[in-house]
Amino acid sequence: MSELINNREMRRNVLKELISELHAGKTVDEVKGKFDATFAGVSGAEIAEVEQSLIQDGMPVSEIQRLCDVHASVFKGSIEEIHAPRDASEVPGHPVQIMKAENRALERLIQAYLLPDLARWADAGDPDGLPLLIRDLERLAKVDIHYAKKENCLFPMIEKHGITAPPKVMWGVDDEIRALIKDARRAVDEEPAKLVKAKVELAVEKVQEMIFKEDGILIPMALENLGEDEWIRIAKDGAEFGYTLLDKVAVWSALAPPAMPKGASVETAAQGEGAVPGVGTGRAPVFGTMLMPTGSLHPKEIVALLNTLPFDITFVDKDDTVKYFSAGKERIFARTPSVIGRKVSNCHPPASVHIVEKIVEDLRSGRKDHEDFWIRMGPKFVYIRYFAVRNDASEFLGTLEVTQDIGPIAKLEGEKRLASD
Repeated sequence: MSELINNREMRRNVLKELISELHAGKTVDEVKGKFDATFAGVSGAEIAEVEQSLIQDGMPVSEIQRLCDVHASVFKGSIEEIHAPRDASEVPGHPVQIMKAENRALERLIQAYLLPDLARWADAGDPDGLPLLIRDLERLAKVDIHYAKKENCLFPMIEKHGITAPPKVMWGVDDEIRALIKDARRAVDEEPAKLVKAKVELAVEKVQEMIFKEDGILIPMALENLGEDEWIRIAKDGAEFGYTLLDKVAVWSALAPPAMPKGASVETAAQGEGAVPGVGTGRAPVFGTMLMPTGSLHPKEIVALLNTLPFDITFVDKDDTVKYFSAGKERIFARTPSVIGRKVSNCHPPASVHIVEKIVEDLRSGRKDHEDFWIRMGPKFVYIRYFAVRNDASEFLGTLEVTQDIGPIAKLEGEKRLASD
């Protein structure tokens, strides 16, 4: 056993050394020989562990992200195929089965449609290929749904197991891919065919690299660490985002309600014999009204009231942990129950984490009481506000984020009195 542990540690140290050499400027060819001489195969989990170790040693996430495609090119021919049991990734409706199905659909889109249509227009000069290329790029942009589910549903569960570096690196690359696809689509309308072709091919290359990383690194790592209860949570949260290039998705059998015993009512079947009402049934227990300085509300009223607000709110406590978000019908930014208990720094892409951390620190220190931003998001004009939450003794309790589409408000003119028709 000690020999196995020492061998694993040696492999880990050599992997770390190879990645460090890449970051120091060595070429892929220079490190490839050393890699091949040392390893007969390496698991995706080991690669993820090395990246985690490098970040803990002080290497910026941006550095890992900048060269992670180089890592992939070194490891591509060597990563072991880690097959999940049939009761996991091959089960219809399981989050991993859906994730892989979406990746296969993306590959079909790229190989069967996008690249041929690109060649038809850019190389053969056929103008009829242009509308097809535009259609293909718009379909490729739906990879955003795939990435959003990964970032908001899968990553929070992985982070709970102490694995934080790979999600940060991968989220940064996801954002790069989103930007490349948008740039390619813009180029179709504004730039010569030769430049368009180069930008489309670059976006496609990055999408394909991400598929490889998900299949060979992320998914095996997730299957190794997550339990069925966590996969069930991922499946439920992921359904709210929709699916990338899939028309029909099977319902995972684990999500089906249990069979009702004969003679049992819906209420008793949900609670079980001897169960305490409201506990373990997905419904909040009833505690009566809550007395407050300006009135009193029943818990059901509080939930309904917060979800009826014409804006979204998210509360991050004094320890920088997400504690609550409202669940209105139309949220500006995606939120799922998986975010509860997640550190706020893990809820944002690496490129914007430092901004969020600066805002929270300014609010915590008292340098500011609030900070405001406004951005255009397609047809929406989004107003984002951060407030310091303090008690009567001015002690910092946390940060409140308020997000609202103020586009309709900004268009208001004149007056509309209560008596108006």
